[in-house]
Parts: sequence; structure tokens; C-alpha cells
Amino acid sequence: MLAPRLDIRQSQQLVMTPQLQQAIKLLQFNNLEVAAYVEQELERNPLLERADGDDEADSAVSEALEADAAQAGVDGANGAETAHLVEPVAGQADAPLDVEDDNTWTNDSPTDAGTAEAPAQADGGFDTAFDDWGGGGRRDFDDEMPGLEQTVSGATTLREHLESQVNMTFPDPGDRLIASRLVELLDEAGYVAGALDAVAEQLNCPVAQVEAVLERCQQFDPAGLFARDLPECLALQLADRDRLDPAMRTLLDNLDLLGRHDYQTLARRCGVDSEDLADMVAEGRSLDPKPALAFGGESAQPVAPDVLMRPDPASGGWAVELNPHTLPRVLVNNTYYAEVSGNASGDARQYLNEQLQSANWLVKALHQRAQTILKVASELVRQQDAFFRHGVQALKPLILRDIAEAVDLHESTVSRVTANKYILTPRGIYELKYFFTQAVAGADGESHSAESVRHRIRTLIDDEAPDSVLSDDRLVAILKSEGIDVARRTVAKYRESMNIPSSVKRKRQKRLRA
Repeated sequence: MLAPRLDIRQSQQLVMTPQLQQAIKLLQFNNLEVAAYVEQELERNPLLERADGDDEADSAVSEALEADAAQAGVDGANGAETAHLVEPVAGQADAPLDVEDDNTWTNDSPTDAGTAEAPAQADGGFDTAFDDWGGGGRRDFDDEMPGLEQTVSGATTLREHLESQVNMTFPDPGDRLIASRLVELLDEAGYVAGALDAVAEQLNCPVAQVEAVLERCQQFDPAGLFARDLPECLALQLADRDRLDPAMRTLLDNLDLLGRHDYQTLARRCGVDSEDLADMVAEGRSLDPKPALAFGGESAQPVAPDVLMRPDPASGGWAVELNPHTLPRVLVNNTYYAEVSGNASGDARQYLNEQLQSANWLVKALHQRAQTILKVASELVRQQDAFFRHGVQALKPLILRDIAEAVDLHESTVSRVTANKYILTPRGIYELKYFFTQAVAGADGESHSAESVRHRIRTLIDDEAPDSVLSDDRLVAILKSEGIDVARRTVAKYRESMNIPSSVKRKRQKRLRA
């Protein structure tokens, strides 16, 4: 019989304190968001101050962090250097930021150290690590809720607009790397300000692959982006309107005549009369010669990298370090606290204690965030060493679990670290998440990156003779002879993802070109 009743149940649950929630939030912030957050804390907390102007304090911070990093064993890959960003809090153990996404925080958590005992935790007690800091930090997030006027979405930048299209257009990680590099080369007007040969040399890939990626990028919205000159920019916009006929193309090839107002010669070359030429000129003037200015004139500039990577001649490997310009350096002014707290009493003393604990927490959280990013980035560089040495065709298959197991972190932590974090490499600036690719099994038991398989398929097709076009079955046989165990449907899927037609269509196209 069904009837309502009251039961008392006892269970254990991993809870997250507000401090731990904010520490995790700091971990997934990019450098701009961290800088904005620290600015707010500097304005709110009188015990926090910048470390930029104090050379002696900076030296002490660097020495302390060097000892801390050496003790923790956090180094860059193959003899990397460690950047020193914030002051460690003496006497406090590293508080874990490595937790799963389904953790919850309840109001049952103690708010003041010494007034209540921390509840038992299921997986090692994240609360006790932060309760040692006392009641520092906010106990709730009510004051962080945005107002109605703050919920209005901001203007989308050109880079954000293009990156979203890159992610949707290019399923292939290698093509996404090339497309991201092309986005960085755009100038204020939306033109590609660089040679494609340089991009191909930097990524160690064929120029034909870069040109193919550029051709697909030129179909992005708004029309006209990724052009290399004015005629190409106007041609892309006319093609988008389905108005690029031979006469209009001839007009674009002779813009110098239009500038000299030599309409008679221009009409003769275009094969039209004066009335049609006037209509063509009017349509050309309706086009936008600087399509990027539609986004408020903001150009897609390279982002500030969080991690710096360079060759290390001493070890023959790579030196990995944090970018000291992307994270603020803050210190806790203990001297000011000692002076003020001596004359304070009651609520004032309690306020100062809370601000001291909050300041200590922020410094500790920034330090731990920096060390975690450096640890993950160093391991990623180590595992993708072949890519940095040989190019995109040597990209190794990699998933979050591989990095998480190597650095002894949870996969969710690695996911937070690699999101919106960028690394400056000898091959350009890339987001850390771009180096994670799927694996294709090899006949010899060794896995191959899906991107390297795509690159090999593209190379085989580019090198095929017009009278000997490779079918998908033939491509499978060649790949298997090279130790890549791949099915025919997988080859077809990779070929279609690169917009490469079937062998029948390619044979027809090559015969027409011949």
C-alpha cells in the first residue's frame, strides 16, 4: 500500500566549499578573465597589493616559487623553465583543484574554522584543505549574481565569429590548425596579410592544403573575408550573390581603367555597352571593400598566449614556461594587517581576519592554477613532440585521459586547463585543446593520429596520375602496407570531410584539365 512517510537516512557526499568552487572557476578562466577577477579583488580587499613595483618582494617571491616548484617536481618538458607568478602562502598545503563536475556544495559546510568540525568527505576531504584558511572568501554567491543590465549579450568580435565557423566547417584537426592560423593573419580590413608559403612552411604541410583551407574559409560569413587583394574580395562578394559572370570578372581585373575613368576601353574589354557597364559599376560600388569593419573595426588579432615554448639548445628538447605578462602578480600586505589589526576590535577585527584569509586564498589559488597549467602544458608538449618537429602530419593521437594519467589529475581538470588557454610555439599560437585528436589503429599495434591519416590520404590523392586515379579500396591497401589499419568506409569518410570527390569524379576532372 502506498502512503507518505518520513525516513531518516545517513549518507556521505563530497561537498564543495565556496572557496573550492571559486578556485575551480579560476582554473578554467582565460588570462583576461583572471586579470579582471584580480582587479575586482584588489579594489575590494585592502590587504591585497600588486607586486610589480617591489623588486625585493619580487625577488623573494621568485626564490620561494623556485623552491616550491622544485619540491613539487613541476618542470617544463625536456628541461623547461618555470614561470614565477604569485607568492605562495607559507604553512599551507596545496589545496586540490582536481574534482569531478558532479560535486555539489551545500549550506551544511562550516563557515568558520575553529567553530565547527568539517564533515567527513568521501574522497579525501576537499573541505578540510580549505577550512584551514578559516572564513576567508565569500560564503555565498548572491552578490556575484549579475543584474538585468549585465545579462545583455556583448558584441561578437570578428575572431569569435570566425572561430565558431572554423569549428563547424573543419572536422579535421589539422585543417582547423591551418584555418586558425589564417584567422590570425587577417588585417583590420579582413584581408590575409601574409604569404601562404610561409604558413605551409611553418606548419610543414603542402601549400595545396593551405590553399584548400583558404578556399573554404573564403566562403565564411561575411562574404569577402580571407581575400588577398581588392579584386578577390569583391569577387567573393559577387560570387556569394551569384553575380560573378565573365563580364564582371573582367571588370574586376581592370579596376585601374575604372580608376582612370576610361569607360570606353573598359566596356570594350568587358564586351558590354555603356548602359550595362554603368549597371555593373553601380553594383560594384554596393560591395564592401573592407568586410571586417562590419564588426566595429576589430580585427582578428592573435591572442596573448598563456604558455611560451621555445627550443632548448642545451638539452635538445623544448623549454616550456608560463607567460609572465598574462597573469597578475599579487601579494598579501601582512605589515599593513599587523598595524591595523592591533588597534581594531570587534567587527573590525573580524572583517580584517576575513579579508586576510580571502587574500591568502587568492594568492594560493593563483599559484596553484599557474602550476597546474604549466604541468599540463609541459606534458602535452612532451607527447606532441613530433608535431613541433615535423609538422601537422606527425600529430599524435591524444585524448584527455592520456594527459590526466600522466600528470595525475582528473580528466575534468585537464579539460578546464586546456579550454581557452593558448600556447606560443615555433609553429604559431594554438589553443591547447587543438592537440587532442582521435586515434586510428595501426597494423603493427601502434596508433596513428586521425589527422596524420587524413594528411596521408590527401598526399596520395594529390600525387596520383590522371590515368591512374586511386580508388578508396586502393587507398586502403596502400595505407595497410604502411602499417595503418583503416576500413574503406573510414577512408571515404575522411576523404569526404576534406571535400575530395570520389575516384570517378576525380578521373573525369583530371581528364578535362588535361
